[in-house]
Amino acid sequence: MNWLSNFVLPKIRLVTKKAVPDDLWTKCPGCEQMLFYRELEANLHVCRNCGYHLRISAEQRLKIMFGDGDFTRIELPKTIADPLKFRDRRRYADRLREGQAALGAGSEFQFMGGSMGIAAGEAVVAAAKLAVLQEAALILVPASGGARMQEGVLSLIQMPRTILAADMVKEKGLPYIVLLTDPTTGGVSASFAMVGDITLAEPGAVVGFAGARVIEETIHERLPDGFQRAEYLFDHGMVDLVVPRAELHATLGRILGLLRDPHPSGIVGSLIESAP
Repeated sequence: MNWLSNFVLPKIRLVTKKAVPDDLWTKCPGCEQMLFYRELEANLHVCRNCGYHLRISAEQRLKIMFGDGDFTRIELPKTIADPLKFRDRRRYADRLREGQAALGAGSEFQFMGGSMGIAAGEAVVAAAKLAVLQEAALILVPASGGARMQEGVLSLIQMPRTILAADMVKEKGLPYIVLLTDPTTGGVSASFAMVGDITLAEPGAVVGFAGARVIEETIHERLPDGFQRAEYLFDHGMVDLVVPRAELHATLGRILGLLRDPHPSGIVGSLIESAP
């Protein structure tokens, strides 16, 4: 040992690269700008660069519409979970259980495309009945790819059922408002989503029945730019107002004030059940 090792010990620190969380940054689907997740969340999941409205969960939408904790959940009727005992690569019943555990209730496009089955129909009917009972407005917020094939014709039956539920509210002279989000398609767009007294839509939301590519292949023509987007539907009279997410709460308040009275008795909001 020499004096160098005895008295001047080297001070060496090993530096390791810290793992970067996968969800720290998000790429905007509109402009492909990298967005810091915390800033994106603070801006209601709207890109500050191009204004693109990213898809959000039912829970996030409830907080935007009604404020944190400023809403009451209602218990929905129990329905048959797997009426056809459907199975493809996996059992439908297993998919339902996992989807409920991961996402909870609501019209969640993340879960089986937000497809409409028996539970969705029951949710709309239950919300309509409660609106009539409380003499309140009914607001429905669909996010769906259409009917749920795993429930066969039983899912298609929900289309006329939801129309009847909307009529129930209208017959009592109560406001029925629909907020179209990305996407609202298939059997949902062909039923309760397009019969509102007032139809709102988020910017850029895809709204239609069949997909644009299917339509082009059927009619053998190229569709206009922006076809089936919220702005296109607004220009052609199928949507009353395109509302940025940050303005949604205030806009709903003004509409309800105009449709009812300066002090409306309440709102019944429903984000349609996507799973029983």
